[in-house]
Amino acid sequence: MIGLDTNVLVRYLAQDDKAQSARATRFIETSLSERSPGFISLVVLVEVCWVLQSLYQATTSELVDMVADLLATPQFELQARQAVQDTVAALRAEKPGKASFTDFLIARIALREGCRTTVSFDRAAIRYAGMTAVE
Repeated sequence: MIGLDTNVLVRYLAQDDKAQSARATRFIETSLSERSPGFISLVVLVEVCWVLQSLYQATTSELVDMVADLLATPQFELQARQAVQDTVAALRAEKPGKASFTDFLIARIALREGCRTTVSFDRAAIRYAGMTAVE
């Protein structure tokens, strides 16, 4: 397994820099495989979502589709795979409102780790992502 940094994955997904995107694509498509996958940590996944939203105006729906594609690609191994799958399923089943992909992911990771809820001050995360208000 080979760890992937955010910038490599962003270049591969966004194809936004001719030279670096070509190198990232060549590396991912020739060096990674089901037997030797690229590891995507939760930190990298969250950073990729942030970059795609803030720089490329990706919608939550587009992020969900992108993450679902990463999950379905055998040459990628995602940290906390089940929590990420839960996040994709929840966002496809529910309207996210103003809650972000990351809000849903935070709540799903906590549930997978045995938490009964995740507390927040973020009204959108409480209303849409299943978090609980701090009282």
